[in-house]
Amino acid sequence: MAVYVSNLVINTGATFQQTFSLENISSNSALDLSGFSASSQMRKHAGSTNAAATFTASIQNAENGQVQVGLSSATTATLKPGRYVYDVIVSDSVGEVTRVVEGSVLVRQGVTR
Repeated sequence: MAVYVSNLVINTGATFQQTFSLENISSNSALDLSGFSASSQMRKHAGSTNAAATFTASIQNAENGQVQVGLSSATTATLKPGRYVYDVIVSDSVGEVTRVVEGSVLVRQGVTR
């Protein structure tokens, strides 16, 4: 599997949701994620010991290779503005873990409260 790079923008105090459509690099068709689970975190930098946030991550449409990550408005309200990194990993039924998406996150502070 290839690792896709996708940079995100999250606004504090707003609900965040992003869906990724993954492809099989050898066939250029949707990556079948049947039997997989997903997880995702963001951190200030890759070596950081504490996650800034843990995304809710799920396989939205396994046959079409769709993975969705999200954060509630209550969670985004606790984020400090700035730059972060994140990744999305998928695990199959035998425990093999693969990073499928990674990138940077720009957290922007909202004005309206």
